[in-house]
Amino acid sequence: MAKDWKDRLGVVYSTNQDFEYDKDEHEEDNTLPPRQQKLIVCLDKRNRKGKAVTLITGFVGSVDDLKDLGKLLKTKCGVGGSVKDGEILIQGDFRDKTIAILNDKGYKTKKSGG
Repeated sequence: MAKDWKDRLGVVYSTNQDFEYDKDEHEEDNTLPPRQQKLIVCLDKRNRKGKAVTLITGFVGSVDDLKDLGKLLKTKCGVGGSVKDGEILIQGDFRDKTIAILNDKGYKTKKSGG
């Protein structure tokens, strides 16, 4: 048996003599500099039991950089939030404050939704 048999659990059989299993190793996205990023800041109340959250989308880059940016915004606003699915959620209506913070960091922002 091959040493990496657990990595090949999805492949059942191949008739190709030269078949080599490709692992699903994807390289992480390179983070664009802040000047090249355009972030959209909006207020969202859907599926949150009427609670308002500030939603920041449009970040292009690695997950670690997105988490760092989310942590910075949560700290500066003094509230909780989360980072998931490529979006930053800040609890409460902090659109103007997050736009000011992001602009100071060099990001291009757009206020959306009201």
